Amino acid sequence: MKLHRVLAIFEKDLKEFMRNMSLFTMILLPIIMALLFTNIGGGIEDLPLEIIFILIGMTFSAISYNTMATMMAEENEKDTLRGLVQSPASLIDIILGKSLVTILMTLISLGISLAICDAITSWSFMGIIALILLLLFFLGLGIAVGLSVKSVATTAVYSMPIMFIFGMSQYVEFIVTDPNSIVRKVFNYLPIYQVFFIEEGQPPFKPLMILLVWVILVFIIVFWTFKKRSKDDKR
Repeated sequence: MKLHRVLAIFEKDLKEFMRNMSLFTMILLPIIMALLFTNIGGGIEDLPLEIIFILIGMTFSAISYNTMATMMAEENEKDTLRGLVQSPASLIDIILGKSLVTILMTLISLGISLAICDAITSWSFMGIIALILLLLFFLGLGIAVGLSVKSVATTAVYSMPIMFIFGMSQYVEFIVTDPNSIVRKVFNYLPIYQVFFIEEGQPPFKPLMILLVWVILVFIIVFWTFKKRSKDDKR
């Protein structure tokens, strides 16, 4: 890994991000939703924790996952990843450079959204650790999908299911009201719910372990996808 190369990729991708309106507008989506949520019903004071986590999930899925998947898919579409994938050091540089852009945009959007909801200073230390793990999960998911698809358009096939299942998991509580439902029990093991449980006051060990398993699993998929891509490009 070469720092100057990572920073050069970061600068290049940041400029491209600002010019790409479909990606840039994704930053605004959680902010707009935060404004809508705080102006509906009783205002900020009556916002349930579930709504805050819907915003967080939307931010991570719409920005962290979607931006990473799109930028990696663009490299595939332009065929610029073919040479890079043969050199692990170069691929690490490009992933880190793109990840820095994605993390920056995620933090900006998430920070503004939480500030609008007056929820930016109420996080526990373990909750912040869990948020970092959640960010890594969505970044890994974006990398895996981006390496797998052949074009940017194909990422849309994955984006909606990922956004609804992993990003907006909390909506299941409004759709399935029975807490003993098998659907609710399955969703309780999804990544974003682990952060929710910690902030709800539950002991953090089990949620953090479940979240860590998700992160490890997604990066195993990233490694497998990378190896598969390397073999395909050697043919």
